Amino acid sequence: MADYNPTNSLRQIAIGAVAVVALIVLWSSFYTVTAGQRAIVFRFGQVQSIEHDGLHFKLPLIESIKLVDVRTQKAESPANAGTRDLQSVETHVALNYHLNADSLSDTYSRIGLDVEPKIIDPRIQEVVKAVVARFSAEELLTKRDDVKSEIANGLRTSLSTYNIVLEDIQITNFSFSRAFDSAIEAKQTAEQNALKAKNDLDRIKVEAQQKVAMAQAEAEAIKIQAQAIKEQGGAEYVQLKAIEKWNGVLPQVSGPTTPFINLERGK
Repeated sequence: MADYNPTNSLRQIAIGAVAVVALIVLWSSFYTVTAGQRAIVFRFGQVQSIEHDGLHFKLPLIESIKLVDVRTQKAESPANAGTRDLQSVETHVALNYHLNADSLSDTYSRIGLDVEPKIIDPRIQEVVKAVVARFSAEELLTKRDDVKSEIANGLRTSLSTYNIVLEDIQITNFSFSRAFDSAIEAKQTAEQNALKAKNDLDRIKVEAQQKVAMAQAEAEAIKIQAQAIKEQGGAEYVQLKAIEKWNGVLPQVSGPTTPFINLERGK
């Protein structure tokens, strides 16, 4: 039976531990970047490179990585502003954006990756105030597409300086003070009443014109009829027409008014 040697046992344990540590270090030296991500590689805290999707190797204990999502993201922010005619207005802006993947190194060095509270929200406030100030309160309602387009263009330009790409923007309805809403409602009611009054007046005019036209037609018919009677012999023609309609029954009282019969007294 061989003698037990504690030194050999310790050596074997140490070798096993080193092997395990080496395996762990080697395994942690590989990392995967999925689609829609980029990896910022740091060496002693400094940005070394930007890696695309795939399997990559980093120097153990020397390099570290930070995965960054470069897919579409959504940011939302309320915005208060004053119109050209000094009306206070509130709205809510939501936008879709993504980080420029080719400029991640510059973005991280300048502002970091927490871009919504640092960059996007302040820019929304800034651009909305500037654009809304160029419109009256009523124009914000009647020229909504123009307002949205100007806000989108302003944000697109402002955010691009921070390597943030604006994709789309949504603006909820503009909310005004209760007094302004009441004034708008009163104006709409007045316009509707004015339109109704105009329609009623137009209808009355048309009806009057129709009555005049009917009266003129009736007068013309009477005139034509009178002319025809005159041309057919006057009273004799009227008597002839009456005889044609007579049912053969004489009236109970005869006299000068008895139709068709002209009684002459004997001489």
